[in-house]
Amino acid sequence: MADQNFVDYVKICFRSGHGGPGFVHFFRSKHNPKGGPDGGNGGRGAHIILRGNSQLWTLLHLKYRKHIYADNGVTGGESNCTGADGKDIILDVPLGTVAVHPETGEKLLEITQHDQTEILLAGGRGGKGNAFFTTSTNQAPDYAQPGEPGIEDWIILELKILADVGLVGYPNAGKSTLLSVVSAAKPKIADYAFTTLVPNLGIVSYRDNLSFVMADIPGIIEGAHAGKGIGTRFLRHIERTSVLLFMIPCDSADIQKEYQVLSNELHQFNPELSDKPRILAITKTDIVEAEWKDLIKNELPTDIPCVFISSVAQQGLDELKDLIWQQLHQPLH
Repeated sequence: MADQNFVDYVKICFRSGHGGPGFVHFFRSKHNPKGGPDGGNGGRGAHIILRGNSQLWTLLHLKYRKHIYADNGVTGGESNCTGADGKDIILDVPLGTVAVHPETGEKLLEITQHDQTEILLAGGRGGKGNAFFTTSTNQAPDYAQPGEPGIEDWIILELKILADVGLVGYPNAGKSTLLSVVSAAKPKIADYAFTTLVPNLGIVSYRDNLSFVMADIPGIIEGAHAGKGIGTRFLRHIERTSVLLFMIPCDSADIQKEYQVLSNELHQFNPELSDKPRILAITKTDIVEAEWKDLIKNELPTDIPCVFISSVAQQGLDELKDLIWQQLHQPLH
């Protein structure tokens, strides 16, 4: 996926349709010159609806649509004819799309399943025609209801990718290399910071034809929650993952400190991330002697399962998969 084609945030002004007004009309014919009221009701204004589409991966198709206005309902007609409803606008969005109000931050809805439909903005109801208001004491009402107005508002659509495991680490921690080894994903890999500029998803095969989805998130640096580096642009994607896999290279100057920085960045962005199951993988262990592992164990955090891996040498990967699977399927307390 080209970097410029990955769009996970759009802000659009939506407007649902106004309801059609009711109609004022009295039946007239050669044989009945003073017939009763027969004005019909107005049609409903069009809804704006979001629909999940598992074939979409970004919000690119909505990037340049800054205003989306739905049709109004049609005015009622004579002979008690109800006006036509406005044609609903149905917008296909990728799974994991969340609608958020830009001023209040309120989450309006989320789409997580294929073909799931949710009304983003409801169209206005049609007004009642004068026939509706006929009573025994008012047999010739000469008024009708106007249609209910539609709703107009700016709304943010943001994509939070759906994955079982999210890779968390500094740039160049080996996240993309791991994903390329354990899945068929082909992320861009190079020896410089922020090689990964878009999240990459890969399906990881496990024992007995089982599998889970792993997401490579662009690297986090200290201050990311405040906008440093790539900032909060991709931190939202970690919110959807079930397990966090922290990755720290074995040549880090201070593994414990690096883990605390990463953990703090996630907590500052969203405190709920602190409650997710997590695993620590010490990467690139092919560049050190075997005795080094025993020396380094005292420097590792004690409150998180740890595993030593080398994606290049394919060492420790089965143990890592086992740990991930255990965390994904541990019983809920």
